[in-house]
Amino acid sequence: MTKQIEIYQTEDGQTQLSIMLENDTIWVTQGQLCNLFDKNKRTISEHIRNIFKEGELFEDRVVRKFRTTADDGKNYLVNHYNLDVAISVGCRVKSQQGVRFRQWATQRLKEHLIQGYTINKQRFDQNAKELEQAIKLIEKAAKSDELTKDAGRGLVEIVSRYTQTFLWLQRYDEGLLETPSGQTGGSLPSIIEAKSALQDLKKQLMERGEATSLFANPNDKDGLESILGNLEQSVFGEPAYPTIESCILL
Repeated sequence: MTKQIEIYQTEDGQTQLSIMLENDTIWVTQGQLCNLFDKNKRTISEHIRNIFKEGELFEDRVVRKFRTTADDGKNYLVNHYNLDVAISVGCRVKSQQGVRFRQWATQRLKEHLIQGYTINKQRFDQNAKELEQAIKLIEKAAKSDELTKDAGRGLVEIVSRYTQTFLWLQRYDEGLLETPSGQTGGSLPSIIEAKSALQDLKKQLMERGEATSLFANPNDKDGLESILGNLEQSVFGEPAYPTIESCILL
């Protein structure tokens, strides 16, 4: 679900909050929690701190930083807390407002999930319609007495392109699109070896008139070192970029 904004208003109409919806949950700032539950910042901060300290929720899973524009017109990265945090804080402050907010948020999320399903279904139907139109065009052209060999190749190309694209989109919509297997690479060169290889390549390209003296000139001191360092990263003991293809995507 893409980021969207919904307006929440309390029953008495005294409080209005612009609530962010993203990744199938809602996100609120500490200030919004203060307004929502009519508590001061110190009280809300203490409850949030205890929620994490007691292991009720894990901070890295329920907190995200979003860039927001402050009253001074400048942009700042501000902590936002998801619906789980809002519900927990509401229980701790024993606020009936927390129950109403949970009901409102759940309904909004349900509506957005249904909307997302509808949009994906419309995409699928549109893809199917385009494929059907292409097939009808091919059937009509194939019956022509003036069909040439080159035209026949063109029809085959159209079939291949539309069919493959349609299948990819269908698998993506169904969550079945997998990352293709790639070629595992060997060991990375040292920084000295990498610079030497770049200079050899530069020389060859300049001799063929395919590059100038500006080729492979570093923009900053640590640029190449940073790239090699990124490629050497690991995640949970496994290489972050295990194949040559994944390195190219970097």
